[in-house]
Amino acid sequence: MIAVIGDIHGCFYTLKNLVQKICSDYPDIPIYSVGDLVDRGNFSFDVIDFIISKKINFTVGNHDLMFYNFIKHPSSALGTAWLYNGYEKTVLSYDNHFDKLSQHLELIKNSPFFFNLKDCFISHAGISKNYDKYIYDDIDSSINKLEEIFKDGLEDPDGILWTRTELLNIGKMQVVGHTRMNQITYKKLNNSVYIDTSAYTGNMLSSVIIEDGKIIKMLTEQTDIRDFE
Repeated sequence: MIAVIGDIHGCFYTLKNLVQKICSDYPDIPIYSVGDLVDRGNFSFDVIDFIISKKINFTVGNHDLMFYNFIKHPSSALGTAWLYNGYEKTVLSYDNHFDKLSQHLELIKNSPFFFNLKDCFISHAGISKNYDKYIYDDIDSSINKLEEIFKDGLEDPDGILWTRTELLNIGKMQVVGHTRMNQITYKKLNNSVYIDTSAYTGNMLSSVIIEDGKIIKMLTEQTDIRDFE
C-alpha cells in the first residue's frame, strides 16, 4: 500500500495539511509524489524542504527539471524555458535560503523519471501510447530500455515529462500528474489515474491510496489561500 500526491507547485501549507490527513488515516505508509514541486505557488523552497524532512519520494517533473537546468545550464532549452513557466515565485522563495539551493538541486538531479512498483507505475506525465513500440513482453522487461529513451528525449513533447496524449495501457495502473483535472480522474481504457487537480490555482491538492493495483481511497485538500495569493 502506498500514497501518491499530485503536482504541488509550491503549495506548502496545502501539502502539509494533506500529508497530515494521509498519515492520520495510514500511519507509516510510504508517500510518493508525481513531481512538479516548484513554480507558480508561493513556497517552492518550503515544499522541497518538507519533502526531504518527511522522506517523500518523487519523480522529477518538467518544472523541477527546468528549475535545475536554469541554474546549472542556463543556456539550455530546458533552462531558458523556465523563464516562461512561473519561475518568479520560486526565485522569491529562495531569497533567504540560498544556503540550501545546492542540496535541493542535487535532489532534483538524482530523482528518477518513474517508480515501477508492484502496485503501480508512477511518473510525472505518463507513458504515451506513442511509446508502444518500446514495450516488448511487458513493462518490467522493457524498463531499462525505456529509461534510456526518456533520458535521451527530455524535450520530447510525448515524453514522460510532457505528454498530454492518450496513455498506453502498460499492464499495471499508471499514476500521473501534469495534465490538470478538476478532480481525480481514472481512465479505465488505459488504466491510468490523473491526480494533478491544480492546487496552485486554488482548487485542491489530491492523493490516491493504492493497494494491489487498485485505488482504495482518494484524499484531497482544498488549497490554502496562503499558497497562491
